[in-house]
Amino acid sequence: MTISKVSIASILLCLLLLNLTEAAHQVESTKAAASSTSAKIDCDAACAARCQLASRQRLCHRACGTCCARCSCVPPGTSGNRDVCPCYATMTTHGGRLKCP
Repeated sequence: MTISKVSIASILLCLLLLNLTEAAHQVESTKAAASSTSAKIDCDAACAARCQLASRQRLCHRACGTCCARCSCVPPGTSGNRDVCPCYATMTTHGGRLKCP
């Protein structure tokens, strides 16, 4: 009877250690994923490039800056390429029009 109690205790201890190791691994992978997805970009430079041909530069730059801050992404080029940044491409105004230039 004593041997079975010791073996049960050691099994429980092993399971506890395994659970703690797995939890630590999940925390590390969550931190790594969060740091890679929240990569900061230079919104001013990206929006300056995006709005360089716009007829209303200030309006374009302001809207682009808002979209960039929320999405951390600006499509390349002066127009189009919206498939590169889905968040940027689908953001709308209160009136339902596309917000991002």
